[in-house]
Amino acid sequence: MVVTEEIGVPSWDLYELSIPCTVFGKPQTDLADPWYDLRLCGTGTADRDRSATGGGLSLRTPYGLDDLAGADTVIVPSVPDACVEEGAPLPRELIAALCRAAAAGARMVSLCTGAFALAEAGLLDGRRATAHWMHTAQLAERYPKVRVDDSVLYVDEGDVLTSAGLTAGLDLCLHLVRRDLGAHIANQLARRMVVPAHRPGGQAQFIDLSVPARDDAGLTPVLDWARAHLDQPLTVEDLARRAAMSPRTLYRRLQAATGTTPLRWLLAQRLARAQSLLESTDLPIEAVGRLSGLGTANNLRHHFLKHTGVSPGDYRRAFPARPPRAVADPA
Repeated sequence: MVVTEEIGVPSWDLYELSIPCTVFGKPQTDLADPWYDLRLCGTGTADRDRSATGGGLSLRTPYGLDDLAGADTVIVPSVPDACVEEGAPLPRELIAALCRAAAAGARMVSLCTGAFALAEAGLLDGRRATAHWMHTAQLAERYPKVRVDDSVLYVDEGDVLTSAGLTAGLDLCLHLVRRDLGAHIANQLARRMVVPAHRPGGQAQFIDLSVPARDDAGLTPVLDWARAHLDQPLTVEDLARRAAMSPRTLYRRLQAATGTTPLRWLLAQRLARAQSLLESTDLPIEAVGRLSGLGTANNLRHHFLKHTGVSPGDYRRAFPARPPRAVADPA
């Protein structure tokens, strides 16, 4: 992960800096062994051992930009405010190091304003990308070759991934764990961090927070009930009846609380259930479709390929870490 140590880390950016440290920096060898090896790589070139202070943070790292070339994944959590707001140039050494890392085959990731560094390096040209909605207009104006989408939490372009600001960076980091190690491990890690296991990248950045907190809590029982009955046909009317409210009220409250519609929320839950079953059981694809509520094997393959980019069979072969176990099929 890149840290602009000679400039210091503004207090606003401490959150983005801490997210990869929390997700990848603390070994979770009971979940996966080996875990990730995270190295903070400073942009300072004169003295690797000196400390830099920004927003109360004192940073000291033995790694520099040359170390990016050997990385499997490079994360740029943010760039200095002056580079975004005032157009100050990014360090040339940083841009050159990012280009070398990408050429060597590294997966390139940005959180929030880190997208400006990837764009400056030309790594977002012709690609869809995002950043915090407060900065996406500047990103689009400064880098017209980038297809900027200001309405999503994160964008996965395969070897290049970008996220919106703050908590969206956590969503993207958990998405990386899900891609690398599977949904089960990502869900267990999210549970330890006491955060939602999965918010799809296409979910909107703009969530109406004017709904009282008690409304969110009031949805919890019906959402938990829905997760426990994904193998059954569920409609908005079913959820509304269970929540003792009108379908219109349920629609409004769920969209305000999650940024997505009830049907899209259900689809995301069904896909997550299918991922878990593919990883942890040897059930045939037809049974996975029934138990996840996605229906036939063909329907499962359609949605799975559309939303994950791989077929259910390929996904199962990619995550065979846990020995298969039988699960009762109610059908």
